[in-house]
Amino acid sequence: MSRPSPPPPVKLIVSLFSAREPFLEEVLERLSRLFGPIDDLGPRGFFDRSTYYSAEMGWPLHRRYASFERLIQTTELVAAKMATNALEAESAGADGRRLVNIDPGILSVERLVLATGKNFTHRVYLSQGIYADLTLIFQKGSFRPLEWSYPDYAGPVMIEWLNALRCKYREQLRGEKDSD
Repeated sequence: MSRPSPPPPVKLIVSLFSAREPFLEEVLERLSRLFGPIDDLGPRGFFDRSTYYSAEMGWPLHRRYASFERLIQTTELVAAKMATNALEAESAGADGRRLVNIDPGILSVERLVLATGKNFTHRVYLSQGIYADLTLIFQKGSFRPLEWSYPDYAGPVMIEWLNALRCKYREQLRGEKDSD
């Protein structure tokens, strides 16, 4: 029989994109007020694998990634997604169109999970209309994509950043154990 035990805390990350590149810095500042200090910024780039958001947000879409210093409980992913949805709505233009898209996720030793409001075969319902999307798994010394992984998370630059972030996260976990 398995004996339930609480999982270790996880590292909160966000992906955000906007057609207004300078606006991303303002959003990152607002996110740090919500979730605490940002401890790492991922590679700059473009959300250019799809034009899905272009009618609403414009083009080109500039992309940033960030991670936060404070570790959270896995169960806080839903609250993080609700908070980022609220921030998207608050910062929408006068016409109601979003100026930014923000997707939170959690990084653990074993995996990267993103929060989404869209159901699909590989997504697990959490609560409040939010699903967990298993995006990457850590295997054989690196994060590995799955057949449904978003291409922008499966690329070598992103994998390299996430692997480095995982090392930072493991150091944080060791520090938490040392302080017990």
